[in-house]
Amino acid sequence: MSALLSEVAAPTQNAMPETNRRSADFHPSIWGDHFLTYASDSLENEENLKQEVQELKEEVRRTLTSPVEKLSQKLNLIDEIQRLGVSYHFENDIKKAMQQLHMTLHNPNDHENDDDLYTVALQFRLLRQQGYRISCDKFTKFKESNGNFKESLISDARGMLSLYEATHLRVHGEAILDEALVFSATHLKSMATHLSSPLAAQVSHALKQPIHLGIQRLEARHYFSIYQEEPSHNKVLLTFAKLDFNLLQKMHQKEVSDIARWWKALNFSEKLPFIRDRVIECYFWILGVYFEPEYLLARRMLTKVIAMTSAIDDIYDVYGTFEEIELFTEAVDRWDISAIDQLPEYMKVCYRALLDVYYEMEEKLGEERSYRVRYAIEAMKNQVRGYFNEAKWFHKKHIPTMDEYMHVAVVTSGYSMLATTSLVGMGDIVTKDSFEWMFSYPKIVRASTVLSRLEDDMMSHKFEQKRGHVASAVECYMTQHGATEEETINEFRKQVTDAWKDINEECLLPTTVSMPILMRILNLSRGPFMGDAPGALGGAIPRDKALRSVCPKEDNIVVRLLVSEPRRYKDNYTHPGIVLKNFVASLLIDPVPI
Repeated sequence: MSALLSEVAAPTQNAMPETNRRSADFHPSIWGDHFLTYASDSLENEENLKQEVQELKEEVRRTLTSPVEKLSQKLNLIDEIQRLGVSYHFENDIKKAMQQLHMTLHNPNDHENDDDLYTVALQFRLLRQQGYRISCDKFTKFKESNGNFKESLISDARGMLSLYEATHLRVHGEAILDEALVFSATHLKSMATHLSSPLAAQVSHALKQPIHLGIQRLEARHYFSIYQEEPSHNKVLLTFAKLDFNLLQKMHQKEVSDIARWWKALNFSEKLPFIRDRVIECYFWILGVYFEPEYLLARRMLTKVIAMTSAIDDIYDVYGTFEEIELFTEAVDRWDISAIDQLPEYMKVCYRALLDVYYEMEEKLGEERSYRVRYAIEAMKNQVRGYFNEAKWFHKKHIPTMDEYMHVAVVTSGYSMLATTSLVGMGDIVTKDSFEWMFSYPKIVRASTVLSRLEDDMMSHKFEQKRGHVASAVECYMTQHGATEEETINEFRKQVTDAWKDINEECLLPTTVSMPILMRILNLSRGPFMGDAPGALGGAIPRDKALRSVCPKEDNIVVRLLVSEPRRYKDNYTHPGIVLKNFVASLLIDPVPI
């Protein structure tokens, strides 16, 4: 604790001398100068790789668009393409195929797979992922007259896994899918050690990381090893996916190298040594928001914004005095370089860098799209105001009510600001109406900010209280309701569950804005720093009577993982370790073996 509460002397220039400041004693960057250089291939090798990828891509497209004898063949192929991370090449082809598949639901002569749990659940999941409001009523045929799921299903591991994955796309009012999640998770856990490879590995991974809640690039990298062990795997598709992954990785390596050099030039490690030095992790996070080649500029912009936001967060939470952050808040509100004169020296460094990031945006976008930057700036101003509101609570030792806290904390979670900024570098699909919609705080944005705030507070509240921090949602709820920490965590898990249902609902057709815009919010919600298995089972099921009626045993997997171990998550951003290091290496350092 003494390390966490250590005090450091403030810079003397333009600041009050001998000011004692808090320090969180953040771990330095684990990457050093690793990403400062980029070893590019020869132009000839790169062109040869692109040519090979293009040829394989066309071969995969021919397979995808060819007629099939059985519905399950087409479903499996689409699922494999998506899970191997190459569906972005075939969006229109998949869209047409799913439209045709959706039509078969209304064909009374085309229901030969209705008794196959695997196929029914896979079809449900793929159609929901595409935005179709497919009913969950088909799953009633897999229940007994007494309302329980059929015991015979327990021996169908592939079917149970397919059902489990489908349940994560459920919306409000789908009690059968709530029950199905408990049922499938329970029995998959018990059977996992008795299955043969590769199904055993697939089940084990799914229990930690469902497909719908996973980060696409990480999940694709993991699925290569699973898919290639399948005896019936499509060799052309697998080779294409691996080569495409490596081709994109080279592009991402160059991008992160450019970002690392920008960060190095700012010299924050010396000028602002108290902040978290996590620019590589920031890029990794944004890679989860959009990895496709057309979003290169968007990734560059959003990575810089999130890196600056992290630095500002640490100034408000850790280092700045109340008087200093009040000045910084005023300067950000003015958004004028002349406001820099009122700031202490260390804040001048941060303020100048912040404005430069947005000036660069305007230059890259040109006059026609410069309006986008104005929305991004306003979102950043809201972010900083939120930080200042929390600082006032801390300064006054005020513990707000939950409503009071969440009103501010959903802003300071950063997700609304990042969602807004994520649109700036996208293409013509984004309009002024898109930004106006975002600023109206729609349900999907509210849900994303709530789940991110609650997950973050459940992870970090003990560490933050030790170093001196405004009360988190955990302390606010416990104080207001006289609840224990366990009761508070259980309530938050339920709210996270509801938030995911809101997000799923908002991604169903017809949508208010285009699906690519919604995908940015969904991908942000799948953020990578929520634990060793990001976005995993946590919060999937509340500890309530319904759960107990289905899973009465205290040692049931769902109860044990989701309730009695609510703090199994770790904030891998603040405390980077081997898990996050391996994640980053798998996407940005190590190519996939062909």
